[in-house]
Amino acid sequence: MILYTVTGLEGDEGYLDIAKSGDLTGKNVYVNMTNKCPCNCTFCLRHTKEQLEGNSLWLKDGEPTVDEVLKEFAKYDLSVIGEVVFCGFGEPTKRIEDITQIIDELKKQYPSLKFRINTVGLGNMIHKKDITPLLEGRFDTVSISLNAPTKEEFFELTRSRFGIDSYEEIKKFAVLAKQYVPNVVMTVVDVVMSKEKIEICRGICEELGVTLRVRPFEG
Repeated sequence: MILYTVTGLEGDEGYLDIAKSGDLTGKNVYVNMTNKCPCNCTFCLRHTKEQLEGNSLWLKDGEPTVDEVLKEFAKYDLSVIGEVVFCGFGEPTKRIEDITQIIDELKKQYPSLKFRINTVGLGNMIHKKDITPLLEGRFDTVSISLNAPTKEEFFELTRSRFGIDSYEEIKKFAVLAKQYVPNVVMTVVDVVMSKEKIEICRGICEELGVTLRVRPFEG
């Protein structure tokens, strides 16, 4: 699936191809553009949830082009939706320049459309440069997976290919993103860590000047 919605239900129907989603009023539309990710998280849905053939986020036919994504969007009235979220199975910042093209085109028709990106926060390491200026004027929210209260636990959970230094990098990314995006959020998963560790993460976010969101575990 390239474009999908989230039903809020548990089980195999948790993710729906946008073509099967019916009335889109008030719903968020998620954009799945890559399978590639610098992390191999122990709690990732790749490992914890077997998805049905017709309900899978895995892009079997390769990454969609910018034109293919825009053609999919053109089938729908986006004026009624909540927000567009770049997310999916892979790390969206791997295709940040393509994403900016898509947003710029969509904003021509829908200037008030809201955009969010859900990221592991390692985009600067992926591209070996600061990509946060590309977020300005495009994204309303950046959501970064914090995942752990320490760099050691973060590396154990995420198995980032950039190593244990990844933890400090995602915090730097959050601070840099604040210069360009109105709402920067860091997230943890409720079942993955204790309440005590969640509170430590809350303190880290307060020091960084960003918001902590505790996400429900999707098993």
